[in-house]
Parts: sequence; structure tokens; C-alpha cells
Amino acid sequence: MSDPWLSIIGLGEDGLSGLSPASRAALDGAEIVFGGPRHLRLAQAGQRGRAWPVPFDVAPVLACRGQRVAVLASGDPFWHGAGGSLAAQLAPGEWRAFPAPSSFSLAAARLGWRIEDTACLGLHAAPYERLLPVLRPGARAMLLLRDGQAPAALAAWLAARGWGASTLWVLEALGGPRERIRQATAAGFDLHLTRPPVAVALQAAGGVARRAGPGLPDDGFQHDGQITRAPVRALTLAALAPRAGALLWDLGAGSGSVAVEWALAGGRAVAVERRADRLANILANIKGFGLAEAVSALHSDSISALPGLPDPDAVFVGGGLTAALAAALWARIPPGTTLVANAVTLETEALLAGLHASHGGTMLRIELAEAAPLGGLRGWQPARPVVQWAVTR
Repeated sequence: MSDPWLSIIGLGEDGLSGLSPASRAALDGAEIVFGGPRHLRLAQAGQRGRAWPVPFDVAPVLACRGQRVAVLASGDPFWHGAGGSLAAQLAPGEWRAFPAPSSFSLAAARLGWRIEDTACLGLHAAPYERLLPVLRPGARAMLLLRDGQAPAALAAWLAARGWGASTLWVLEALGGPRERIRQATAAGFDLHLTRPPVAVALQAAGGVARRAGPGLPDDGFQHDGQITRAPVRALTLAALAPRAGALLWDLGAGSGSVAVEWALAGGRAVAVERRADRLANILANIKGFGLAEAVSALHSDSISALPGLPDPDAVFVGGGLTAALAAALWARIPPGTTLVANAVTLETEALLAGLHASHGGTMLRIELAEAAPLGGLRGWQPARPVVQWAVTR
């Protein structure tokens, strides 16, 4: 289409005066204007204005196809804005975009920070645990928050986790006449009566960065004893070979520890667990490590789950492998998929030996022992040996 029906317009707190001539022309030519109530006021949309439905849905915009429509978004519509949601539903020629400086760009300009060295996160509806992977002494982050009460809640969350010495800058209504920037520490936070839209810039201090693995301590996970132990987990992750963006199926996930460490290495994971109590542990670990966007949990037995799962790059079976599951997996996973299975029972070890003979790959026997008290002295306390089969489909 040479003349798109939809214009996606970035709008700042300075309203109409901050729009480029092209943005203003697109807005003036629109028959219908969608946006949040604040954006509609800033743009003086009047009778043309249509507020977004709650919960957010792009369907009302799509229903106006064929009319002249403008959508208003904060700053850059494709950075935590409506642009991506709309473009995913449209052909390339149906829309055009007019971005403005994002809140991240404005915050960096006020503080003199390099954006490429700063974590930029949207926490409008996400838990603060999303910060955990980026928290380390000296780290910088810029965060978009949901409302005026959120900065105080964020400060309390940081202080409760040992990051009370961190410096926070509360940035309100950036780019407009109501702009205000204030500074405090997380532990001494007293900056109330904040006015949305609000962002917080953070320079972390005082805490201890969380290890990224592999082989994180077992007591860092919530579990009932059903967990791939740290040394075995490290060897398992080495066999699975995590990589950015790759998808893991963690079948019979137990605590989900392998899925968590895979995601900490940059991947995505689905943890499948049939027991509800263990599924609760998996969900707690996903939240505790701030991985809600990277790891999902599914309450199901493994075989039943296979048809509905997206194709994986790697599969881990830590427990519950049967001949039926092995056959179903081999038929389901695409060529090139890495499959790793661990066994601690003689029966499952025999199954792995047969699979190794049929499909190749490598077999590894892992025998570990830890020093433990023995009378008044110390001795080696052996763990159950683990047999690991790894293969590429």
C-alpha cells in the first residue's frame, strides 16, 4: 500500500509542540485517534479520541482498517510501546511510524549515561525480580514503572535484598513542563508524591551479585529433594550446550533447576512437571530468579505435553524416563536437537544403554563423593552414581 491507513505516532510530555511536521500532519489527518487518556489530552484529540480498552487490546484499532487512524504511544512506539503489538497484526504497507525520543533516551540525556552500558527494563506489569539478573555493584539500569507509588515500592524491594546503598533517581514527566528529577538511596528513600509517567534510574551498590552458574548451590532453589544436584547440573548444562535464544524442554523438571540455569545462560525453557507440589516449586524458582519472561511451567505428564510444545533446540529428561517416553521423544523432536537424559536407577541405566546402542551419542558415568564427618575425623561420603546419555537427533 502506497498510502498506509494507520499512523503510529510517538508523543512526549511536551504534547503537540514536540511533534515533528510529519507527525503533526499524520495526526491532523486522522479521523480516529487511539491512545491512553493522558496521550489523548496531550494531543488535544477531542471527539476523535478513543481510549485503549482495559485490558489492552489492539482489536479496536484493527476494526477501523480502511479509515484514517492514528495511534499515540509514549516516545518510541517500538520500545515497550504499542508499535510491536500492532505491526505483528498488519502487513508492512498498512502502517507507518513516527518515533519520538523514548523515556530511556530522555533519562540517559539528563543523567549523561551511555544507553549501551545500561539495562533498560519495562516494569509496568513485571515483577521486580526481573532486575535480579542485572544487579551487581556498579551496574546501571533505567526502569519504566507503572505509577507514582512504584518508586517507593522498588526502593523497599531493593533494600530488603541487600541493595539499600543503591542510588535511585526518580524521573517524572520527562520532556514536559512538569519534569522533575530527584535522588535518594534505596534504604533512605523518602521521595513520595511522584507524578506519572515515572521512570527510575538505578546505580546498584551494597549487594552481592547473583552467580549465573552453572552448578548454582542447591539451597538457592526451592525443592523437596527432587533436584539435579549442583555438580551433576553443571555437567548436564555442559552437555546441553546453552545458547542465547535457544529453547529447552525440561521434562520431569522437579525443581526446574536445569531450566533456570539454561535461561540464566540466555536461553528459553519450558519446564514440564506432573506433580502439583513440584510445579509450585518450579514457579517459585522462576519468580525468585527473575525469569518469568524466559521460563514457563506446564502441569502435565511428559508424553501428553509433547504435541503442544514448540520445537526445541535441546531436551533434558532428569527423571521418569521410560521406553514409551524415549520413543515418543525420538519421533517428536526435529533433527539437530540435543537430547540429554540422566539415570540413577539400574532400570533406567539399562534403558539408556539400549538407547545408546540404537542411536549413538555418548554415555557418561558420574561418581561423586563429598568430605563428611567420620567419627572424630573425616571421610568420603559417596553420592549415588548418575549415568548420563547425550545425543544429537
